[in-house]
Amino acid sequence: MRNLRLFVTCFFLGTFFSFKAQTGGDNTFEFLNLTLSARSCALGGYTLPTKDDDINLVYDNPSVLSNRLHNQLSLSYINYFGDVNYGYTAYAREFKKVGTFAAGLMYADYGKFKETDVTGEVTGSFFASDYCFHISYARPLDSMFSVGASLKTIYSVYEDYWSGGNVIDLSAIYSRESKNFTAAVIIKNIGRQWKGYTPGVIEPMPFEIQAGITKKPKHAPFRMSLILTHLEKWDLTYTDPANPPVTEDPITGEPLKERKLAKFTDKAMRHLHVSTEMILTKNFHIRLAYNYRRRKELLTETKPGLVGFSFGFGMKINRFQISYGHGNYHLAGGTNNFTITTNLADFIRKPSI
Repeated sequence: MRNLRLFVTCFFLGTFFSFKAQTGGDNTFEFLNLTLSARSCALGGYTLPTKDDDINLVYDNPSVLSNRLHNQLSLSYINYFGDVNYGYTAYAREFKKVGTFAAGLMYADYGKFKETDVTGEVTGSFFASDYCFHISYARPLDSMFSVGASLKTIYSVYEDYWSGGNVIDLSAIYSRESKNFTAAVIIKNIGRQWKGYTPGVIEPMPFEIQAGITKKPKHAPFRMSLILTHLEKWDLTYTDPANPPVTEDPITGEPLKERKLAKFTDKAMRHLHVSTEMILTKNFHIRLAYNYRRRKELLTETKPGLVGFSFGFGMKINRFQISYGHGNYHLAGGTNNFTITTNLADFIRKPSI
């Protein structure tokens, strides 16, 4: 009970901590919020309260790290939009009497660009890319509570412009395995840019607070997750200046009544994320998710399609866990994520007795 009070207290202190709320477009290093693993992609980009023996969950929540991930290695490749590609690799290792650590490196390659002068004449070419290296550590408080942290070092270069910074993620998780229930909270990207792209200009980081729960009903072959995102800011709506909302009746010219309940519901739903994993067999899972905010921001009204939905699967073949995830971002297309995970200990031949 004492640890439960500590968990709740830390959550509310973090929620109301005096950080300026930031969302997409208001800060730098937005690539930190890219979906790195295929499992995360299939679950809509959020795996916060999920806890099992998967190193790919550590980037989204360092408190899931435990000695059960010892010697796990993961490699991910993501085919993004246009010529943009990015990847991620992570490895975990337990050190006796110290704990379990994980290290990961992600990169984002934006492709090759033409370099031109003020008249438009091509004078050469250049590249643009982002990198993030993280070290994560977790510590169990008891059989049900764990806390964790990740230190991320960031390096970004666009042609001759480069920037760097450091951020920390702090998280906690409560896991009741007998009830198939977990709850987690994370405070992400606490830090600063120590060198801006422009001398003397320091930009804010993509700070965010998330919380979520996962529950697997008894005897059911699936588990559901509900995650609340951007708890540091209530209003996540965006008004396109080129397409302002209609405020008057097009025929009579009279002001339209503001539907307060619908407006409140829309703002609330932009924080809510729903996903599920169907555990068909021990070695094969199907994953589905719905991201309301993504759908509202990116759909085309005349042909919404499956924007905001994502899906994928995971299967174990011999010593390898292979996962695929597809995210529908827009009518123009989606992303494809591929991840291979293995435990290096499985390749070490045990001495015969």
